[in-house]
Amino acid sequence: MSEDQLKLHQTLWNIANDLRGNMDADDFRDYILGFIFYKYLSRKMELHANKILKPDGLDYHEVIGHPMQKELIHEIKLDALDALGYFLKPTELFSELAKRGNSGGVNKFILEDLQKVLTNIEQSTMGSESEDDFGNLFEDLDLTSSKLGKTEEAKNELIVKVLTHLEGIDFDLQNQESDLLGDAYEYLIGQFASGAGKKAGEFYTPQQVSTILAKIVTTGKDRLKNVYDPTCGSGSLLLRVAKEVKEVGGFYGQESNPTTYNLCRMNMIMHDVHYKRFDIYNEDTLISPSQKHMEMDMEAIVANPPFSAKWRPDTIISDLRFSPYGKMAPKSKADFAFVQHMVHLLQDNGTMACVLPHGVLFRGAAEGHIRKYLIEDKNYLDAVIGLPANVFYGTGIPTCILVLKKDRSTCHAERSRSILFIDASNDFEKVKTQNVLSPEHIDKIVSTYRTYCHSELAEESQATIDKYSYVATLDEVRDNDYNLNIPRYVDTFEEEEPVDLQAVSKQLKEVAEELEATDAKIKTYCDELGIDTPF
Repeated sequence: MSEDQLKLHQTLWNIANDLRGNMDADDFRDYILGFIFYKYLSRKMELHANKILKPDGLDYHEVIGHPMQKELIHEIKLDALDALGYFLKPTELFSELAKRGNSGGVNKFILEDLQKVLTNIEQSTMGSESEDDFGNLFEDLDLTSSKLGKTEEAKNELIVKVLTHLEGIDFDLQNQESDLLGDAYEYLIGQFASGAGKKAGEFYTPQQVSTILAKIVTTGKDRLKNVYDPTCGSGSLLLRVAKEVKEVGGFYGQESNPTTYNLCRMNMIMHDVHYKRFDIYNEDTLISPSQKHMEMDMEAIVANPPFSAKWRPDTIISDLRFSPYGKMAPKSKADFAFVQHMVHLLQDNGTMACVLPHGVLFRGAAEGHIRKYLIEDKNYLDAVIGLPANVFYGTGIPTCILVLKKDRSTCHAERSRSILFIDASNDFEKVKTQNVLSPEHIDKIVSTYRTYCHSELAEESQATIDKYSYVATLDEVRDNDYNLNIPRYVDTFEEEEPVDLQAVSKQLKEVAEELEATDAKIKTYCDELGIDTPF
């Protein structure tokens, strides 16, 4: 990470900590991230307008009061709606609001103006192609909330402070090669997640886990037609996949939580993903999947679904995502329902990798039936990777990664009838209360998987590492009644050193002699004092 990145990360986090006062970090998150996003949109708008106005020798601020102000703004708006997906007037830019709020060193009341600007950003997209991508984007920035202050003046003072601090930071958006701000935004999301307890799992997957998933689904590819996440949260997993290839054609995701749905759309735009290249849908994926997504084939699928969530299978019994299996995931544990959903959308030459609780590896009944169908009937399961416990915020349970492919026939005949098991549960570093996978741990997992992907039967031993990984045949899995519990395949037993009984006997004898000598000394002291010995 560069010095500029570290500096920007620390500056933004310091602003968040200094200004939130007694407000919970999880509550303040929506404000600080929302205002950073507003500044980003303003700066992008300003740069785009200046580019359009350059032949006229004008910059965007000089349009106000210009004899052709109305015509210029109309033309700029039409161009901006297509190129950026939204529009801001010169008077609505972040810099203008910050300047107005801190005019002459005295706080001016800007809450009403700010609320109008945020509303206008959304309304500027009405009837345009980007309407769904910007609709209700700022609904979590409640400027009337008592959390900002007890009085209107106190609320205004805090907001002005936030805008003033952010205005002093150069986001360097003119540098086309830099993604400083996108990375910083991702950093802040992670920082807020680490302090948010159980809520963090709703919208954030730790970067170390995201990296593993992203590297797995991009193995052997430098371009992807699309990538999909059915429980996309803040979108970090989707964006992480893009870092592993030269190009991703489209980003698709679904998120049931409205707040994190908004955060995901912001995160996409902040990483300069054009609004025409992403489609994020706000609904329950299992019960109300996006019909647009259901009509697509996804080349790469990554996911960190909510662990063992409750769901309502009785409402969708005839759904084609689930009916071929003959069984539905239990209503108390939707883990395999998410797997079935993803498999349904996976294209034939695609790869999916998802994080799930260890229970999916061995639980019986309907889950055992689904597991058998995926392995025996369809031969989709490619790898099982065990992760350390306590790597996710808000839960200490151990997790695993399932890797599935629809078409494994392109592999060597024997390789296509096998499953790779990796036990990485003991490979971690302790950082405060969390277990963290280092770059070396991540590389070991990924390189072992990629060795397996490119191996034939004679070379499979290269993917088998003593006490770490094992390539099992489907016959072995069948013999284990489709139980995928990793210790059944990867032997991590460490034999203890044999006990030297003769040495132990000698030590006990020496201890007895020392105790006898000590008792003799105590008796001597007791005799001198004229008291009875304690033994």
